[in-house]
Amino acid sequence: MIKVGIVGGAGYTGGELLRILLNHPQVSIQFIHSQSNAGNPVYAVHQDLLGETDLYFADKLEKDIDVLFLCVGHGDAGKFLENNTFPENVKLIDLSRDHRIANSEWVYGLPELNKTQIQESTKIANPGCFATCVQLALLPLASAGVLKNEIHVNATTGSTGAGQKPMKTTHFTWRNSNLSIYKAFTHQHLDEIYQSISQLQPTFDKSVNFLPHRGAFSRGIFASAYTETDLTLEEAQKLYSEFYKDAPFTILSDFNPNLKQIVNTNKCVLYLEKHENKLLIISMIDNLAKGASGQAVQNMNLMCGLPETTGLRLKNSAF
Repeated sequence: MIKVGIVGGAGYTGGELLRILLNHPQVSIQFIHSQSNAGNPVYAVHQDLLGETDLYFADKLEKDIDVLFLCVGHGDAGKFLENNTFPENVKLIDLSRDHRIANSEWVYGLPELNKTQIQESTKIANPGCFATCVQLALLPLASAGVLKNEIHVNATTGSTGAGQKPMKTTHFTWRNSNLSIYKAFTHQHLDEIYQSISQLQPTFDKSVNFLPHRGAFSRGIFASAYTETDLTLEEAQKLYSEFYKDAPFTILSDFNPNLKQIVNTNKCVLYLEKHENKLLIISMIDNLAKGASGQAVQNMNLMCGLPETTGLRLKNSAF
């Protein structure tokens, strides 16, 4: 069994990670660290886990583990590791953005891009949710070196993407029956997107025009991207199918998809259309699963020599 510890288990990503790991056949959860909830049963915070576990939150860290997940806020993972040391054999998976950009000690944990490096690494920087969704839409084109024009992306995310801490823009009465744009052209996940595109196509020097939206739903990201290309639709479909042939969670659909197909799963569903000289790519993920905790478990599986699908055959909610 893989002995696992979780730091920051009270938030959305920590809760989602617990839901997956409690049903993982090869995992034993050793501790769930939370300063603010120490001594409380896990189900007191994650009430859907009532009857699923008798674990309690702890304020002490155990070092006899195989894998440590960091589900803390951005900026806090680096501080935590400065103040706490673990044996060199402990594998680290950071769900914050602290180690994602150009870090020689950490591997960027997008399995569809860096599977071999992930399998050989002990430090994984788990990608951001928007970044995962947009990158999976674009990487096949970058791999073929055919990204020659600007890219335009509109993406709408559910309210859980903003974290558990209450804010004006996550309050039900504001979010419900509402739609808004934020961080237009400046979202922090753009750095990850450019980094991964350049890894496959170093000559890419065009803009990724990214418009993120807040949606009136809890989970999921629906992204539509388009760019000009000489590829025919059939050529693009062949390119995507070949690029993702060994990616069990990234699926090319032959019909126009909808968000419910991926909610509560670790899937990314892609769909292509060609309109004159523009290729349209639809990309959809669950921001808490493939966009965070599911992908973190996928990375753990790869690091520990397990099939990457282990414990991740999750059921979606079709209606």
